[in-house]
Amino acid sequence: MSTSRESDWQPVELDAGRPHSARIWNYWLGGKDNYPADREAGDMVEGLIPGIVDSARADRAFLGRCIKHLVTEAGIRQFLDIGTGLPTADNTHEVTQRLAPESRVVYVDNDPLVLVHARALLVSSPEGATTYIDADLRDPHHILRVAAETLDFTKPVALMLLGILHHLTDDEEAGKVVRDLVDAVPPGSYLVIAHATAEVHGDAMHEAMRRFMERGGTPIVARDRDHLASFFDGLDLLEPGVVSCSRWRPEHTPWGEPAEVSQFCGVARKP
Repeated sequence: MSTSRESDWQPVELDAGRPHSARIWNYWLGGKDNYPADREAGDMVEGLIPGIVDSARADRAFLGRCIKHLVTEAGIRQFLDIGTGLPTADNTHEVTQRLAPESRVVYVDNDPLVLVHARALLVSSPEGATTYIDADLRDPHHILRVAAETLDFTKPVALMLLGILHHLTDDEEAGKVVRDLVDAVPPGSYLVIAHATAEVHGDAMHEAMRRFMERGGTPIVARDRDHLASFFDGLDLLEPGVVSCSRWRPEHTPWGEPAEVSQFCGVARKP
């Protein structure tokens, strides 16, 4: 099991007065690692978009189904999870190492509260490794350089960008970050994206995002299905393509196809 040096762990200053998406997500998922500003912003968004909590839960369920496919069917044993957020149940390393104990997982986030909880994320199976990098998605080359201490980039890697890419509001920057990450991994690797969209709730989603940023929240933008599909250009997009997180290979239910949520996703393989 890999660990971080004690010198890597420095005191961090938490800004409890401004809402943060990772803490709001934690609140929607029933966690306790959030502050009044996060809960107030979360309630505001839910007031405009009543199904937003379902989106958070659908995103988490998609994570589990996606990892199961990548581990059991695609044979992936290395995961770079950028924008991991706060630990809840069934985190990436827990799901992967439950299926394949030798799996290696690197988490990346730049939220101070996540850093405080990073030690909890470092509980790996004895056969595998789990590490944490305090870094920003906008610096992919730094992420890749540090992740290479744990991951072998000559072998396939799953790049996990769940609920993080929509915080890069500049389209050109977001596209370049994705390309830089994909270029750094070998054929047989996978790109996984989950992203906020206004396709389900329309103007209400844009209004919720505007009010969230007015409160000092992390900048965020909704992108449509076609734009999300463009992030997978040059890759082999798995069926069923870019869809609502609730509709990516869902478990069979007697009541038919799940309702769409405001978080869309896609999984693609680098040929």
